[in-house]
Amino acid sequence: MMKVPYVNLVAQHAAIKEQLLSAVETVLDHGQFILGGEVSEFERRFSELCGVSHSIGVNSGTDALILGLKALGVGSGDEVITVPGSFVASTSCIALVGADPVFVDVGENYNINPSLIEQAITPRTKAILLVHLTGRPADMDPIMEIARKHSIYVIEDAAQAVCAEYKGKRVGSIGDIGCFSLHPLKTLNACGDGGVLTTNNPTIAEDVKTLRNLGLRDRDNCVVWGHNSRLDTLQAAILLVKLDYVEEWTEKRRAKARFYQELLKDIPSITCPVEEKPYERSVFHTFVVQAERRDELRTHLNKGGIETAIHYPIPIHLQEAASNLGYGEESFPVAEKQARKILSLPVYPELEADQLEYVVTSMHDFYKGS
Repeated sequence: MMKVPYVNLVAQHAAIKEQLLSAVETVLDHGQFILGGEVSEFERRFSELCGVSHSIGVNSGTDALILGLKALGVGSGDEVITVPGSFVASTSCIALVGADPVFVDVGENYNINPSLIEQAITPRTKAILLVHLTGRPADMDPIMEIARKHSIYVIEDAAQAVCAEYKGKRVGSIGDIGCFSLHPLKTLNACGDGGVLTTNNPTIAEDVKTLRNLGLRDRDNCVVWGHNSRLDTLQAAILLVKLDYVEEWTEKRRAKARFYQELLKDIPSITCPVEEKPYERSVFHTFVVQAERRDELRTHLNKGGIETAIHYPIPIHLQEAASNLGYGEESFPVAEKQARKILSLPVYPELEADQLEYVVTSMHDFYKGS
């Protein structure tokens, strides 16, 4: 039996360990642990990576969303349109600034269905918070058209989508703001929590810089009640090393996704994610299939040493925290159907060819025996 872990951060770091230790040692030597030079350098290089004017490092992807909403003036009495099929942070950030989440269903690609957005807009709607789920870009053109028509903001939750592209533009550069997570499991990952907000609007950028640093204009003058949400210098130093590899790692993920797509396509009970449009570039943060008898398949794979995950088994509108929003079963049938079938397969860059083949063979064996 072969072991196939769902993630393998040890393998990732083993290959670049000396560079990482050197970067950390440099920070220890200069001692500027809060907003040191590595933070501003990371922000500059991340802006280049995403094709934006401004990047602001914060302490998590969730805080990027919260501070972004606050910088856009979203608060009590406002509504923000988003999706129920996502990680809870893409909704909790709305509630945490005092606004009301309004859900619309997703499409077959797991992202927001643009055709359902306009009917959810009310006079209280302040923004659309879309999610580039699994690292696949949402259909941005119709979303931006709707937003311009109704004079509302667009927030890209690109937590899973560093380097993803839509019509030649990197995600995070199309809406009013982009919000990225640098969590250890993301495609560009810190050794701890971290996040970054992107924008082409200098006013938003300055407001977020102030909000992340306790609302301080300088050491002694507080101009707004803010947060303690700065990207650590140590994490920025680590991320600067990893920025040199993120494009290579992304291509390796994409290659492994193509392997799955090719060798699983003849299993009728499995639906693989595909890039339907020539202008989509997914980074496959997760490789999410829809599987008949999902739970049985997962048990079979686990018994064979193959770890999998489910992103995410309970749609947000059915979480206990969302009970006051007035939604229930069958409110969003596509998201709910997907939650019953989705299964995330290992897809990280360090995955070996024989491990990939073992996963595919195990899935074939399961459905042959059924």
